[in-house]
Amino acid sequence: MAREFLNDFEELILSMIAALDENAYGAAIALEVEKWLGRKVTLSAVHVILYRLEDKGYAKSKVGGATSERGGRSKRIYTITSAGIAVLRSMKETRTEIWKLVPQLKSVHI
Repeated sequence: MAREFLNDFEELILSMIAALDENAYGAAIALEVEKWLGRKVTLSAVHVILYRLEDKGYAKSKVGGATSERGGRSKRIYTITSAGIAVLRSMKETRTEIWKLVPQLKSVHI
């Protein structure tokens, strides 16, 4: 079977799901991306990727409880699956091996 890879934005969103744990919902993920990378993202772009990651089996979601600060609406909370962890781990290992080939990075411990 061919190895599965994610595009940069998918990898970023999946990593944020894992990092945010039980607080991983669309708006929180978008805020974290902006905070860590200074990269402005739209909520709709984040949702497209969240749905795609679910379709690929790398994330799953459930509807959380309604909150008064959201006007009684509930959040869709995302969690990473074991397949999601596996693809992130594989991508990290591959990138680390490739970075070792770059002479300017050889003295840097990754």
